[in-house]
Amino acid sequence: MVPHQDPRRPGGYAIRLLAVAACYYGSARLGLMRELAVEGAVVTPIWPPTGVAVAALLLLGLGCWPAITVGALLAVWSLGTPGPDVVGILFGQTVAPVTAVLLLRRSGFRTDISRLRDGLALVFLGALAAMTISATFGVGVLVLTGKLAPQAFWAVWLAWWVGDAMGVLLVTPVLLLLRRTTWPPPLGRWREATALVVVACALVPLAAYSSLSLLFLVYPLIIWAALRFQLAGGMLCALLTSVLATVAATDAAGAFAGLSQIEIMAKLQAFNGAMALTALLLSAVITEQRNTRRSVEQACKELVEVLAHLTAGEAPQRRTPPPAGDRPREPDGGP
Repeated sequence: MVPHQDPRRPGGYAIRLLAVAACYYGSARLGLMRELAVEGAVVTPIWPPTGVAVAALLLLGLGCWPAITVGALLAVWSLGTPGPDVVGILFGQTVAPVTAVLLLRRSGFRTDISRLRDGLALVFLGALAAMTISATFGVGVLVLTGKLAPQAFWAVWLAWWVGDAMGVLLVTPVLLLLRRTTWPPPLGRWREATALVVVACALVPLAAYSSLSLLFLVYPLIIWAALRFQLAGGMLCALLTSVLATVAATDAAGAFAGLSQIEIMAKLQAFNGAMALTALLLSAVITEQRNTRRSVEQACKELVEVLAHLTAGEAPQRRTPPPAGDRPREPDGGP
């Protein structure tokens, strides 16, 4: 996500902070391109900066938290002159990702998401649990400052919470994946990867913009991508599908035509959540099974080598008795 800098070098820490703040602000501008109104408040169905923040804290350490605050301040500032409520919003947007990383570390989370427990931890601890902090502080200060009616608290809170959680579920795995990706990929996978991209580019827009509500057609695509390309294929397909579904929803087109803003938000977030969970958990299960199989195969190879060495060491110690006709005769007795 950002170039590696040795923190012991002069300016290395500052460069990392600037890079993280720039990524946070850039992803915020992308998220603000598509908005929905819920109870008079404008919310984003997917808030990518939360995914950027969690990934940065996991990869670069908790010391980069000031960059998250600066990036969040720039994002709020881009919408207008910030008021007193900005303090609560910045606090929630900073503390939520930090809490997510602390919970993930506590659970023994691995950034390669190679186990089912890593996928479950990212879903329930990093996304669903930690993002309640940002939603609570963000919506709470809006109510306290009179910018939001108290009776609208829970509807806006739910939309805020789901948007932040979707940012973690969709963006964080992709950023963690980029750190481990080797380039170029194996040549033998290019044909299937190209076929997957072609099918995705044709099927996903059709499913999102069709008036027949064909969103369910993306699930075989997600399963194919996860089975053959694990986390890389599954999460990239899920991210593409989520972005196009969000565009269709904010345009009130396709499967979202004729619905109210509340109905659009509920349908979109239910679809995005189910799809992200399917891609993430299925990819983690398949990766874990493949790693287990490789470990068993490696153990079998090592066992064969040990047995071969033992057999070779015992061979020189064996003595084969000479044939009966070649045995020396004993001298004749008697005078």
